[in-house]
Amino acid sequence: MTLNLKEYAERARQVAADGCVLLKNDNQTLPLRKGDKVAVFGRIAFDYYKSGLGSGGLVNTRYTVGILDALQKEDSISVNEKVLEMYREWIKENPYDVGQGWGQVPWSQKEMPVTEALLEASKESDVAVIVIGRTAGEDQDNKEEEGSYLLQKEEKLLIKQVSAQFPRTVVLLNVGNIIDMKWVEEYDPAAVMYVWQGGQEGGNGVADVLTGRVSPSGHLTDTIARNISDYPSSPYFGGIEKNYYVEDIYVGYRYFETFAKEKVLYPFGYGLSYTEFAIDGSLKSSDGDNISIDVLVENTGEAAGRQAVQIYISAPQGRLGKPARVLAGFQKTKELDTGEKQELHFEIAKYVFSSYDDSNAAGHKSCYLLEKGIYEVYVGADVRSAQCVGSFEEKETRVVEELEEAYAPIEKMERMKPSQDICEIMKEAVPMRTIDWHMKRQKKMPCEIAYTGNQGIKLADVYSGKATMEDFIAQLSDEELIYLFRGEGMCSPKVTPGTGAAFGGLTHSLRELGIPAACCTDGPSGIRMDVGTKAFSLPNGAAIASTFDLQLIESLYQMTGRELRLNRIDALLGPGMNIHRHPLNGRNFEYFSEDPLLTGKMGAAMIQGMNISGSTGVIKHFCGNNQETNRRKVESVVSERALREIYLKGFEIAVKEGKARAVMTTYGPVNGLWTAGSYDLNSAILREEWKFDGIVMTDWWAEGNEEGEKSSMTCHAAMAIAQNDLYMTCSDCTDMNQDDMLEKLQKGVLCRSELQRNARNILQFILQSPAMLYEMNMIPQEEIDYQKQIQAEEGQAGELVYYHSDENDCITIDCTQLDLKQRDSFVFGMQEEKMGYFDLSVCIRSNTGELAQLPITVSLDNVPKFTISFRGTNGKSVTEKRDLGMILGTNHYVKLYVGANGINLEQVCIQLREEVILK
Repeated sequence: MTLNLKEYAERARQVAADGCVLLKNDNQTLPLRKGDKVAVFGRIAFDYYKSGLGSGGLVNTRYTVGILDALQKEDSISVNEKVLEMYREWIKENPYDVGQGWGQVPWSQKEMPVTEALLEASKESDVAVIVIGRTAGEDQDNKEEEGSYLLQKEEKLLIKQVSAQFPRTVVLLNVGNIIDMKWVEEYDPAAVMYVWQGGQEGGNGVADVLTGRVSPSGHLTDTIARNISDYPSSPYFGGIEKNYYVEDIYVGYRYFETFAKEKVLYPFGYGLSYTEFAIDGSLKSSDGDNISIDVLVENTGEAAGRQAVQIYISAPQGRLGKPARVLAGFQKTKELDTGEKQELHFEIAKYVFSSYDDSNAAGHKSCYLLEKGIYEVYVGADVRSAQCVGSFEEKETRVVEELEEAYAPIEKMERMKPSQDICEIMKEAVPMRTIDWHMKRQKKMPCEIAYTGNQGIKLADVYSGKATMEDFIAQLSDEELIYLFRGEGMCSPKVTPGTGAAFGGLTHSLRELGIPAACCTDGPSGIRMDVGTKAFSLPNGAAIASTFDLQLIESLYQMTGRELRLNRIDALLGPGMNIHRHPLNGRNFEYFSEDPLLTGKMGAAMIQGMNISGSTGVIKHFCGNNQETNRRKVESVVSERALREIYLKGFEIAVKEGKARAVMTTYGPVNGLWTAGSYDLNSAILREEWKFDGIVMTDWWAEGNEEGEKSSMTCHAAMAIAQNDLYMTCSDCTDMNQDDMLEKLQKGVLCRSELQRNARNILQFILQSPAMLYEMNMIPQEEIDYQKQIQAEEGQAGELVYYHSDENDCITIDCTQLDLKQRDSFVFGMQEEKMGYFDLSVCIRSNTGELAQLPITVSLDNVPKFTISFRGTNGKSVTEKRDLGMILGTNHYVKLYVGANGINLEQVCIQLREEVILK
């Protein structure tokens, strides 16, 4: 297995290009013309946002190509250097603001004021390109304020004044999520394009579109409304304790196309091209459980291009109430030359657009059904312009799938519903929970396997078919079953350095049974390795979904799967699959869309791509992680219908179609229960209904609760009962005092059979993972060679300052004057006459909160020894000590690599713990 980095870059570049969404292009301003002199405006042109922040953005790249970088390399155009030089001089006095670290980063950078001198310097140019940038981030939401969702005053003036001077003004939005767009009407720039956060090849992808090598073919994955207050979730977003999902299933275009078309600036699915397409569809059949649609697409314009064809269904209102239109399918054409045609065929299961009856209003409670009446089929390039191509009738209401109530609310709430004629918005009471999940648990209680103790059966024997999984699990003691439940991290030394967690064979006794330590780490926009190991930074979720191209995304993540294998990583923590319920969610950059079908299909494509190489992805955050503010505690109060049709649907598609093997739950609660300990979510829905047979893990340092009780970081037994197999993470999986597992097991609240069931899930996952191949010495030579290549890249840098031990055999270094940023290293030498075992202590202070992940990786003589993963300290100084190991006398060097911003390194100490004297 090899990784062709050139091919990887080409594929990522194509995704970045095909994800660009052109919203406006008056008078054929784009593409740029041969010989054009381009004036580039906007300080973010010098500080390209390749990704958002937090766990989804901490990728150490070999390079990053920004938009300006790419334009300067173009031979067919020239870039106005006078304008650039004015920006460079200003930036010297106004450097990039990195913020205070995790969750405390400015959403945008200060913009240079427009001056007469700047406009004068640009006059000799033919076209103006303005780059507007926004980052995004974990643990912080966007805000309806200038510099965040709204443009800064200086950004508005820049667009206004440049647009007035240049008939050909292009505004590029280097953002992770949609922003306010009213300024387009006010200042009327000639062209506007969302270019998203495109990863390390993002600038090249944008340049391909600007120059016309690629015609834009991206489409909006969210509705852009005139005002943030127009979104139906706005009154119920951002709560500290609870968010009531009053809008119910009417999220995004489902709301606007049903109730408020006039409030939309750009509809869902919208996107222009440099050419024109004729889309002609026809409904071929609608009998039985599927509908068949044929679509003929013709390029009727003057340039080559691709088109994303979208299928929408309009269902009868019936007794349940329905959105005016629902996305039911989509496909992307190949690149069509002028006059070229392509036929597309769609086979769509009616289950895709069926409705869930959680109230018995249609007479079939807890069922997916098709209410009787006329169903219309629409085909087009966006939800608004799609044209009706046929209809069919369901003569009687019929059940598509019969299920059982699960995860319904326990608190009274009203929800939105259209009147029969859709003339007004009505309210109805949300059905509350009627079935106790404890009853479901008792019905599905697994049988206990009698304990045998160690019989010499290795996990490799199960792999080869020499022993059964039951016989293997019978060997595990209560304590060993609990050890398996616990993952260790972050940056466990038992797996690939700098990764997120290790699980499986983490103790001596488990290793004796041949259980390897499996490895997972953050994505989804590339592999995070906090020791500084380089990886490929991918386009973010919004850019990926905007391509509407499943085959392209699967092919990109085939490359990511190979990269995971070569780095000995079994699972990438992604894709993120939460719904864009509201535009201000800070993590929308990682997620895909307001639409669950598009979300699910994209997630499934990514998983299928990674699965080919044996490594896989972990679909997250299951479920309801629709804001970052107080995400550990804030409760989502949401109807069962909205859960099933909107917030769970993408996960269902990724499981059923993508064959997902791993799921991560959220930090917070839904309908009274923290997701990590919800039996309804992790067992009844995920495993029993969807037939999922993989592992479920918590988010890092998650909390759990027993129903009606407060949450706690030590309430782990509830998670195990719910069939959340892995708690992520702890520092020592053998510490029985860290949670309530052993206590609840001894009291009979948690059953041994449930721990055995969870162990089976973990072990079955490991059996299918590369970790098992490493355990059995079935490692391809190219993977060994790749590891050597990585080690060679991590060289010693700079001239070292050497320190000597004092009379107490201690080196103490005051680091308070250091100003270390993310990806910086502090390297020093140590001259030690004595030989022995040494400890290293690191003292830091951080103003970030407790969910911040602040890694410092320590290497000795270019060999990574360990990563100290601090959590935010809220301004307090904390010290962590680690065993540096055996050090021989003479000269050595130590490197401390800082993996995140917000770390104030105060002191480093190296202390001789035990001297060794050779005889």
